[in-house]
Amino acid sequence: MKKIISYPFALLRRMYDWTVSWSHKKSSGYALFGIAFIESSFFPVPPDVLLIPLVAANPKSWWRKALICTAGSVSGAFLGYFIGVLFYETIGIAIINFYNLHDSAATLNKMYADNAFITILAGAFTPIPYKLMTILAGFSKISLLILFAASALGRGGRFFIVAAALRLFGPKIQYVIEKYFNILSVIFFVLLVLGFAAVKYLFK
Repeated sequence: MKKIISYPFALLRRMYDWTVSWSHKKSSGYALFGIAFIESSFFPVPPDVLLIPLVAANPKSWWRKALICTAGSVSGAFLGYFIGVLFYETIGIAIINFYNLHDSAATLNKMYADNAFITILAGAFTPIPYKLMTILAGFSKISLLILFAASALGRGGRFFIVAAALRLFGPKIQYVIEKYFNILSVIFFVLLVLGFAAVKYLFK
């Protein structure tokens, strides 16, 4: 727990702020795809933190932004998978150890043996670090079809629900984000840290 909150915290904070900064740039759509892509294998900040202000700023594009986010995340899942297949003992272990999730990895490997689809789906939809799921899917030699199907359903469901909610309550959500964005950013960041902390204890 101490390692999650102390050493990575400052780095996570900088990465979080960097992610949010793309919401004000013309290339925000490309950034959304890119961040969703790298988050699936090693980047700590979930793409939701960029998806939300982008959809709030232009609610009519909610489905397009959700699709971009989903496509980036699912594509990135294959990078995480191949890290697990080819470089687990080096890059994979380094990523898992950085987030102090080694104990959780052992438990997830057993869960993959029981039901790989549900395990990946849960990781794709919840705050559990998705990169852990994709890397271990490769290490456990899970079917690529299962990885794709569970990732598309879980990631797509998550991002489209978030974007659709913003589209439905667009003006109100946009006002809240603009007025209380700093507070919401802190809440999102706390949830991010708690997500990494929770997986360590939930999967002991």
